[in-house]
Amino acid sequence: MAKCDLGYLCEVCGLEVEDITISDLYLRFVLGEVEARYLMTAPERHLRCNPTVAQYIVDPGFEPVVVEGPFDKRVLDPAEVAQREARTTRAWQRLQEVRGLGLAISEYPLDRMQAQTPKTD
Repeated sequence: MAKCDLGYLCEVCGLEVEDITISDLYLRFVLGEVEARYLMTAPERHLRCNPTVAQYIVDPGFEPVVVEGPFDKRVLDPAEVAQREARTTRAWQRLQEVRGLGLAISEYPLDRMQAQTPKTD
């Protein structure tokens, strides 16, 4: 099988990252940490293969990830953890919904979504 037929392979486990809903790369794109131009060339990982990021997803639809050691969110500043959990969880939720919305990829990131959301006072 040609490499291009394999899809995007996880640089950690070597298995295919089947779709963007389980992609660490696309989660970081939605968070605004990766530019769109790098999506085709940046290394890919499953969310669970990057536990230091995945531990911040707190949603009933995502099985919790626990990290041991210095990057364990349980030993970090609670205020920073809460802020990171809120943003990472919202990015994961956004990643789950974008496929069905028919949006251009440029509209996936949270900052783009928030800019388009009308504010109510």
